[in-house]
Amino acid sequence: MQTSPVDRRLAAILAADIAGYSRLVAEDEEATLRALGSHRAAISELVAKHGGRIFGTAGDSVIVEFPSAVNSVRASVAIQQALGQRNADLPKSRRMEFRIGIHVGDVVAEGDDLLGDGVNVAARLQEVANPAGICISSSVQEQIEGKLQFPLISLGERWLKNIPRPISVYRVDWDVDSNASNDVLSRGALALPDKPSVAVLPFQNMSGDPEQEYFADGMVEEIITALSRFRWLFVIARNSSFTYKGRAVDVKQVGRELGVRYVLEGSVRKAGTKVRITGQLIDVSTGAHLWAERFDGGLEDIFDLQDRVTASVVAAIAPKLEQAEIERARRKPTASLDAYDYFLRGMAEFHQWTRASNNEALRLFHKAMELDPNFAAAYAMAARSYSQRKSSGWTTDRAHEAAETARLARRAGDLGREDASALCSAGSALAFVVGDLDGAAVYIDSALALNPNLAWAWLSSALVRVWRGESSVAIEHANRAMRLSPQDVQVFVMQFAIGLAHFFEGRFSEALAWAQMASRAQPDHAPSIALVAASSALAEDRAATRDAIARLRQLMPELRASGLKEFVPIRRSEHFSLWADSLRKAGLPE
Repeated sequence: MQTSPVDRRLAAILAADIAGYSRLVAEDEEATLRALGSHRAAISELVAKHGGRIFGTAGDSVIVEFPSAVNSVRASVAIQQALGQRNADLPKSRRMEFRIGIHVGDVVAEGDDLLGDGVNVAARLQEVANPAGICISSSVQEQIEGKLQFPLISLGERWLKNIPRPISVYRVDWDVDSNASNDVLSRGALALPDKPSVAVLPFQNMSGDPEQEYFADGMVEEIITALSRFRWLFVIARNSSFTYKGRAVDVKQVGRELGVRYVLEGSVRKAGTKVRITGQLIDVSTGAHLWAERFDGGLEDIFDLQDRVTASVVAAIAPKLEQAEIERARRKPTASLDAYDYFLRGMAEFHQWTRASNNEALRLFHKAMELDPNFAAAYAMAARSYSQRKSSGWTTDRAHEAAETARLARRAGDLGREDASALCSAGSALAFVVGDLDGAAVYIDSALALNPNLAWAWLSSALVRVWRGESSVAIEHANRAMRLSPQDVQVFVMQFAIGLAHFFEGRFSEALAWAQMASRAQPDHAPSIALVAASSALAEDRAATRDAIARLRQLMPELRASGLKEFVPIRRSEHFSLWADSLRKAGLPE
């Protein structure tokens, strides 16, 4: 029997949903439904004007197909502008604000309905948009680049709910006047620091072998680490730099988005035992190339090659750095190249952030330790892998994993007294998995003394400070982390730390806002979901509380109020009581 061919096509899909719809309905159902009908009529008119077709209107959502990515964005902006005018005279609590997500992807037609990747990604993109905001994927950005005047602010790669790959997300800064000057159009740019600032973009893998990608990424990570040890420089963190991986970039745009004066680009070629690193340093304010060089050597020279790249950058942008500081930045993590290779492979797996890749990362870090029992960074990353397991709900034997984390972290601390990254990873694992907040603070403070550019250390410090009850310091340190890594894929952890600090200070509305930002950025981060539940319960937002506690119990079905001591290591009794009582109020069972 011959089957009919599946009707597939490429389409731009716009998905829109109302922020806080359940709360609006609970407060005044009839008024909310009247407003929804009126808003949908306005949206329908604008969609038709821009050549679109509405094919889904379940609940408070609207899903639209456009044959053109440009028209989909134009329509979304027109919708937000029209709804903004409708909301202008209403109190904030009664405004009906849509979040919009747009993706260009493959869809399958079933009658008038559309299914498939294009629809699924668009629906998840709207979840990470702010109320009255527009988020688009890189597939849309590529289609509209240079064709519209609205600035596109990169939010980095995000793991969206039920989407099996990270998606590069951009925010459309739609409320900027389309006739504004270039200076106004770039108002999302970050201010430059008061010292030389640099971002190192992912290097191209020129080996012709995709399996060597981990090696190229590892080289860049080491160069970032080496540069960040210079306290007279401001160096963007790896997690933000790597949001540009695999993309053709405009270095001036990178400079605006990351708030830096210089960008380092390059490539790595590994063939047998030979390695070639090329690099070019660009002043983004002028587009001028300060230098472009090629560094050749054997695998046995790899650390020397990294040092030479670092020294060239420093000589170009901060030539007056003291020789003592330059020497201090030179370090070989291990004498074993095989151990180093296993470590780089482990890092690549760790950054995948899946249960399977976490298990593989642990195996590779242990292999590196076997080959070099004094390799501090391998012990530290193994300990940090257990932190990743706990935060993701992958723990299988809590007592064993806590004991193993303590062993690995303390070994890393003993071996890595001059390694800021190792000390920071060891400290963060000690705090979160083991609950040793004071021991963690010692390691993390040492890391910051060695490397004040380490965003992960500032974030780890923020978490330890908020758990110890030092809320104002926690907020300051989390903000420092966000400036050093403004597009970090783990921004949700920074937002969680700030939200928890506000929560402990009794600012429940602020806590809820930060927690909701964190949960939108990473819907599977259980601590952020718990903070949404706790803060919304005390802010009397019943709809948000109900949704959050349901999500938390879905993520962690065994979590009980009686087991909260194991969930987040909160020291002060009054803070823990507030946390536990609010989660009980939200509906967490005993």
